[in-house]
Order: sequence, then structure tokens, then C-alpha cells
Amino acid sequence: MLPRQDFIFTIGYSGPAAVIDGQAKRKYSKLSTIELAKKGLFRAAYSSAVWSKDSKELETVAEIYNSTTGSQLPVSSFQRLFGVYPDVEVKRSIVV
Repeated sequence: MLPRQDFIFTIGYSGPAAVIDGQAKRKYSKLSTIELAKKGLFRAAYSSAVWSKDSKELETVAEIYNSTTGSQLPVSSFQRLFGVYPDVEVKRSIVV
């Protein structure tokens, strides 16, 4: 699996390589999962929670997202919503 900073700012894949948003990584990589969610960086926050494998973090991100957007999505729908899948096999990363 990729390091946390690369995983949470992955914006796509090019073959076996993860494409990383370098600007966002530099600016926000030191923030915790909850701090990312509170800043409105929900995809990064969800990715961080997935990377940590902490179900409490997943629930907290969902709560913050739902209260901010006025929706009532269950945690199970976030994987599809954000397109974040933890079991993707990557050999390297490309920072753009």
C-alpha cells in the first residue's frame, strides 16, 4: 500500500502507478483525518480514514460530511461516492 500522504491525495492511476496531487499533498499532508474533513476535503479525509483502517474515523468523516451537506449517506456509500478503494495494487507513484 502507498504511504498515507500519497494514498490520500491520489487523483487517479496510470497503469500500475498512482497519480498524486502534489500541491494538495504539500499543503494538507500534515492534517489529521478529522482536520481534513472539517476543512471540507472530504475525499482526502475519507481516504485517510480508509488508510488508517479505523471504523471510528470513517463514521466521523461521514457525520461531518452529512452535517455539512445536509445529506444522510451511510458510511457504506462513501467508497463509491469518492472512488476510493484500498486494495489497488500500485508499484509506484507519480506526483503532478
